[in-house]
Amino acid sequence: MTAMTDEALALPRTTSPNLKSWVESANTGDTDFPIQNLPFGVFSDNNSGIPRVGVAIGELVVDLAALESAGLLSVPYAVTDDAGQPKSVFRQGRLNDFVALGKAAWASVRTQLSMLLSADGTALRDNAAVRERAVVRQCDAVMHLPFEIPGYTDFYSSREHATNVGCMFRDPKNALMPNWLEIPIGYNGRASSVVVSGTPVRRPNGQRKDPDSARPTYGPCRKLDIELETGFFVGVGNALGSPISAADADGNIFGMVLLNDWSARDIQQWEYQPLGPFNSKGFATTISPWVVTMDALAPFRVEQPQQMPKPLAYLRGAANAGVDLHLEVLLKPKSATSPTTIARTNFKHMYWSMAQQLVHHTSSGCNTRVGDLLGSGTISGPKSELADDNVGTFGSLLELTWNGQTPLKLGNGEVRSFIEDGDELTLLGWCQGEGYRIGFGSCVGTILPALEVAAPESDE
Repeated sequence: MTAMTDEALALPRTTSPNLKSWVESANTGDTDFPIQNLPFGVFSDNNSGIPRVGVAIGELVVDLAALESAGLLSVPYAVTDDAGQPKSVFRQGRLNDFVALGKAAWASVRTQLSMLLSADGTALRDNAAVRERAVVRQCDAVMHLPFEIPGYTDFYSSREHATNVGCMFRDPKNALMPNWLEIPIGYNGRASSVVVSGTPVRRPNGQRKDPDSARPTYGPCRKLDIELETGFFVGVGNALGSPISAADADGNIFGMVLLNDWSARDIQQWEYQPLGPFNSKGFATTISPWVVTMDALAPFRVEQPQQMPKPLAYLRGAANAGVDLHLEVLLKPKSATSPTTIARTNFKHMYWSMAQQLVHHTSSGCNTRVGDLLGSGTISGPKSELADDNVGTFGSLLELTWNGQTPLKLGNGEVRSFIEDGDELTLLGWCQGEGYRIGFGSCVGTILPALEVAAPESDE
């Protein structure tokens, strides 16, 4: 039996509910980052200011480059730069180089980290000099985009969301388009405007047309919205002309993040026919900084909703394609001291799975690359699952207020039909285990006013 096989077999032990860490803040039961999680991200601190790869545990970030330098962490392959010199995949401002090493490397590093950080792991715990270099408090860390993102595609995979939108803007008797139940619908978005949590988002300007106007006008978006989504990063790409099969797709996914696909609804309504969203979606997409691996999420895999009609053969994959992932949206006006929870739902409701999205994306021969980001589309739950406090299950203000017809009342007495300048929107997500939770941290964005538009020139 090879060493890599040994490490792969050890992976289930990294998610055992009985695991505890010598990092006390990882053992509280309500932290997003227990030892069972170990999400990857890119951070810098005040000491060096140099971005490098780390993992989150409790209230801390562990610097993988520092562990590697101390001989406490290794990758199973020799890595060299273009000149043939040894190079660290952890002393990088992106995860791409590490993730490109493949699944055996992911398994090896996760297993080593679990052993180092477990309650009886002494190599790091008892070495004060290495801990001084390798451990940073999360409150002292600056988080960066975890990947260099070659491409970004967003899907439309919640049946509840698609039905709501269809009822709102089309005939409720035919809310779903004829192709929706046959293929995961998606569009290619802008990788260049994906930003990390905490980055302010400026309200976009664009063309919008009132129903009673002969021509459109140009100016600030009046119906700015969120879309509660998750995203996943491709960890193993495919060559041009070589589709990924349904049997292999899960293994090509490295991990997940929370994703807010900011949307300018009035701009979108004017521009989306005949080729779909453009400027209404391309101004910003916010993601959470920590990438939760599929290994950490393995205990929370569940059956996805029944698909009828049965998908074509190339889209039929493994069982337990869904994830039991609790999600919340919080809105905090500039004038408020605390946020209001405006939505709660669960990723398990998604009709089309991540694997099916990836399979369909590549089915024509489209190639994907390490670091490509695929968004789920808005995640809305059944209306029947309203919580006791009457918090909605829909993942956008478009649905929660039914296009502004029924505004939400916030905790400070203000109301919202859509997002206003100064509003802070936060997405949260976690999987609940036995005495621990696998969380994603927060995905936060605050809205800045639109840039001032120059006065129009006279038509005379």
